[in-house]
Amino acid sequence: MLHDPPPAPSRHVERIRELAIELFAGRADGYDAAAEFPAQDFDDLYRASLHSPCVPERYGGLGLGPGHDTHTLWLMTVELARANMSLARCWEGHVNSQALIAALGSDEQKERWFEGIVSRGEIWVAWSGEPQASVPGQKTAFGTSLERAPGGYILRGTKAYATSAGHARRAILLVNAAGPGGARHATASADDLFLLGCDLSQAGVSYDSSWWNPIGMRATVSYMVRFDDVFIPDEDVIGRSGQYLQEGWQTRFSPHYAATFLGGAEAAYEYALASIHKQKRADDPYVAHRIAGMSLNIETAHLWLKHVADLWDHQRIEEAKAAAPKVRYVVEKLATETLDHCIRACGARALLKPSPVERIYRDLSLYVRHDNADHVLATVGKQLLGNAHDQSFFNDVSGGSGNGAHSASSPRTQESRKHEYRNYRPSGIDRPA
Repeated sequence: MLHDPPPAPSRHVERIRELAIELFAGRADGYDAAAEFPAQDFDDLYRASLHSPCVPERYGGLGLGPGHDTHTLWLMTVELARANMSLARCWEGHVNSQALIAALGSDEQKERWFEGIVSRGEIWVAWSGEPQASVPGQKTAFGTSLERAPGGYILRGTKAYATSAGHARRAILLVNAAGPGGARHATASADDLFLLGCDLSQAGVSYDSSWWNPIGMRATVSYMVRFDDVFIPDEDVIGRSGQYLQEGWQTRFSPHYAATFLGGAEAAYEYALASIHKQKRADDPYVAHRIAGMSLNIETAHLWLKHVADLWDHQRIEEAKAAAPKVRYVVEKLATETLDHCIRACGARALLKPSPVERIYRDLSLYVRHDNADHVLATVGKQLLGNAHDQSFFNDVSGGSGNGAHSASSPRTQESRKHEYRNYRPSGIDRPA
């Protein structure tokens, strides 16, 4: 049974919850209908000194991020997603970029870029998307190339899913120097992947908004971006080539997606409770089943997020990396099931505007496709079997295919994992005698 109440939310979570309830939730439908970036929400976050959560304290930020009160950061994302999942996605890209600069950037880069975030409210993003497989009706191929030039590099080509396009001031571009594909879709060696800090105000950067007309997550404005002879100076190359995949940085961010899934599920649950009481259907036993399922799913998802956050904060790095696909898969499953419970308990009117569930249904349906759940689950299975696997992007690495970001569990690691599972107890749960 549960014991010991969870710790009180931090002041940062409380403040962002207040903003989400008072301001962000009321704007969400308008941003969605117009497919417009939630600029006012970011302005409010900046005025509330919540714009720089992953900037280290010495540079004026809150000092959060993987390994530093990770759970607080993810709970802040949950609160934003309860109001607007598109806002939470834009926030993810912004704060994940801060975490990368804090960990991999030079002292000079930190001084220069963090000042813009903290003092001027500049928005950052991280863009990788260069899908290589075409789909029916696709008119443009995606891919970038990098050419060495005096003092830096010349970047050419296109990327898809450029979240916050036209509103971000700078982007961390994941570009493979050996060919197209970025981080996720490249077949070249992980050693050739660069992180490039790009000034998006350059004349060679342009956007195609016509490419972005999705069912959901419309306010992320994830346009196609084109780079025409964009210069990236050497001083804007972040870390060393290959470092992102070699050190498994994507595993820090996979659980962050799950936090956004969870926020959407929580909003659906809140609507379901209000709707059922309004309809006076609380005595319906089938409704009670649905409500119970939703509550248990949300509680389970929170336990998973807290568990993985604790792994990062206690510097159990390899365990935290291995947990990334697990929490990513489990929370997607719990969130989508919770949304289904909500719709079945509340009926068709839950999917009619102005119900927020209509938007949540569209947003969650699209956002969980960021990764292929079948591949994510297969990655967990490969871990358990000690086979080579891609814990960053869940690609098939059999026969040496994929982006090179893979590992295999040694017999000793597998035995340690068995011992861990036999003795594992999520925080806040007593095992029956």
